[in-house]
Amino acid sequence: MKNVVFLLAGVLLLSSCEKGGPLDTGQGNLTQSLAAVQSSVTNLPLESLDPAERERILFIREEEKLAYDVYQTLFDRYGVKIFQNIPNSEMSHMEAMLSIIKKYQLIDPMDKNPRGIFTDPALQSLYNALVSQGQVSLLAAYQVGAKIEELDIYDLNKSIAVTNNQDVKLVYDFLNKGSRNHLRSFYKNLTNAGGMYSPVYISLAEFTAIVTTPTEKM
Repeated sequence: MKNVVFLLAGVLLLSSCEKGGPLDTGQGNLTQSLAAVQSSVTNLPLESLDPAERERILFIREEEKLAYDVYQTLFDRYGVKIFQNIPNSEMSHMEAMLSIIKKYQLIDPMDKNPRGIFTDPALQSLYNALVSQGQVSLLAAYQVGAKIEELDIYDLNKSIAVTNNQDVKLVYDFLNKGSRNHLRSFYKNLTNAGGMYSPVYISLAEFTAIVTTPTEKM
C-alpha cells in the first residue's frame, strides 16, 4: 500500500511539473509545484524520524530562510530582477519544509524571526558575512548567490543521505532541483558580467555538470 501511495504522489508531482516551466519563471508555476509537493507530503505515510533526520529538517528550513533574506537584502541594494525572482522560489522551499515540520510536529526554528535573524549561530554568522560581501559590488552579489546555491546543494545532499522517509526525500529533491536552477541563473549572470566563480562546497565536477546543462523543469 505504501508503494501505491508513493506512486500516486509521484504521478501528481510529475503531472504538475510537466505543465509548468522552470521553478523561478513565474508565480503560477511556483504555486502549482508547491501545491503538488504539499499534497504528496500529506498523502505519504508518517514514518519515524531519528535525531539526525530531525536536525537536518530544522537546519534546511532555516538555511532556506538565509537564502531568502540575503536575496531580499541584495535586491534592496541593487534592484536587479534576479534578486527579486529567486526569493519567490526560496519562499516555496521554506513552505515545503514547513509542511514536513508540521506533519512531524516539530518546532519551527524560524518562528516569527524577522529578516536577518536566525536561531542557528552558524547561519547567523554566515548571513552577516554574505550580506557584507554582497554589498561590495553587483558582481560580488552574483558570487554570493552562486555560493548560497552550491551550499544549499551540498547540505541537501547531506540531508538526503541520512533519511529514508519518502516524504522528506521528496521535499529535499524538490529543493535540490530548484537550487540547481538557481545556481545556473547566478552563474549565467555572473559570467555575462565578466566575472568568474570557483565552487567552494561541491566538487568542480558536480558544479560543471550543473552549470553546463539546461534548466530543469519543475
